[in-house]
Amino acid sequence: MAPVSGAARAGAMMFGSNALVCANRWLLLNPSLTFGPPQTWHQYSPNTSLIIRSQRPPVHWGRLCLCTSQANEASSTGATVSTNTYVEEGEVSIMDKKCGRSTVSASPLNHGEVIDVNPPRGTRDFLPEDMRLRKWLFQKFREVSRLFAFEEVDFPVLESEALFVRKSGEEITEQLYSFEDKGGRRVALRPELTPSLARVVMQKGKTLSLPLKWFAIGQCWRYERMTRGRRREHYQWNMDIIGISGIEAEAELLSAIVTFFKQLGITSSDVGIKVSSRKVLEAVMEHHSIPKDSFSAVCVMVDKIEKMPIEDIKKELRVAGIPSDAVEGILHALSLRSLSELEEFLGSDSGAVAELKLLFSFANEYGYADWLQFDASVVRGLAYYTGTVFEGFDKDRKLRAICGGGRYDRLLSTFGGSDIPACGFGFGDAVIVELLREKNLIPILTQEIDDIVFPVNGELKQAAAMVASNLRNKGRIVDLILEDKRLKWAFKHAERVNAKRLFLVGQAEWECGAVRVKDLATREESDILISDLL
Repeated sequence: MAPVSGAARAGAMMFGSNALVCANRWLLLNPSLTFGPPQTWHQYSPNTSLIIRSQRPPVHWGRLCLCTSQANEASSTGATVSTNTYVEEGEVSIMDKKCGRSTVSASPLNHGEVIDVNPPRGTRDFLPEDMRLRKWLFQKFREVSRLFAFEEVDFPVLESEALFVRKSGEEITEQLYSFEDKGGRRVALRPELTPSLARVVMQKGKTLSLPLKWFAIGQCWRYERMTRGRRREHYQWNMDIIGISGIEAEAELLSAIVTFFKQLGITSSDVGIKVSSRKVLEAVMEHHSIPKDSFSAVCVMVDKIEKMPIEDIKKELRVAGIPSDAVEGILHALSLRSLSELEEFLGSDSGAVAELKLLFSFANEYGYADWLQFDASVVRGLAYYTGTVFEGFDKDRKLRAICGGGRYDRLLSTFGGSDIPACGFGFGDAVIVELLREKNLIPILTQEIDDIVFPVNGELKQAAAMVASNLRNKGRIVDLILEDKRLKWAFKHAERVNAKRLFLVGQAEWECGAVRVKDLATREESDILISDLL
């Protein structure tokens, strides 16, 4: 244990009567904003002071306590915290080594105490400049969707937990923000949009006229490890085609993705799209007589192939009951990087080969073949995909997947409905913004103001309000100066916000039924009659 610093002793004093002193007790506090293993340890014992190692000043710790009943229970069990336990900022946890439970509580703030002013870990505030970028990006999403004749839909952020809980080992199931509401129902913040789409299609049934071409832009929530471009909340653009079984649907969706990239100034030298089909794995598993009910779980496991050592993937597959020869066959299939290799491996009569050949043929006709590359290792991590899958990536390999999608013809039956052929993609806001920054493609987005109305003295504020109201009635964006400022400030403010005109409401002009107007582009000034503003 490192020596106790003065700052650490101050931190111990800070806990005051809320500190717990129990034998064999480890309490863990991690105030670091970097996701990772525990960095700060606190040890209590009956005979020693609180010992602290910290990377941040005590002022950030907040007041922490544990209920007395919890403390007594933990003391009787000899509680401990293991090194692989991660506790959020501002939390204290006691882990019961016998029952595996952890208890966390924080004392309520007293009147006048300062709260933590940061947003919850992994979430964002959107200040005006951030909102301008978000609005611009979303407008690009909507413009591309409009060009492809898709209609916009939306769904509740809060959905039934059952919509997202599947038994195939998906990470997304473990990352849910879920809870029991006051009516005793299990609900979750949506981690993605596709299951909500499936629910609506099932709900509306035969009243819907197929095919559907729908898009959505919605906020999604996942409690996951944060890296560059990965947060616990993000906005996602989805485009889905419901009711088309042919590869033509995937070709159209890929065209939409490429169109979007081009509108942002991104080229095929910056980004590529890996394409494959889950039917490749399906064929390999059928060859090795692996039960079909293992298919989704195997897909979820091998999706980690770029995130985990290959030996760990093999071990997971064997633990799942996949024979060693089948494991080697699966991994060999995933190593294929050309359609000719795939055809040689599966045979010329393979349905997967035929579909992928047709998709690349469509890509040639659309004009985006240079964006695509066959990569059998792409399987996507969601269990419901059934055929073609694809994933956008940056060619510098600095970021995680930019977007991804594929065919999910059997999703509705997992919810008890009748299956309808479907495919779609999801495109998050966080990674694409990182890529745009990397390529210096973020546009300069300033506040849009047409006119500034400035009363030269306090007695003319009501007159200035009338001028501003008349201009707004004509559709002008008007910034009415509400506080008392000098004329020099008004000119500087107008230039700073890039306004087009400055209206000066002065005593002499007002008495003549006019206001002074300065065109900030030409620097010309003129008087305009109030009657002309009506």
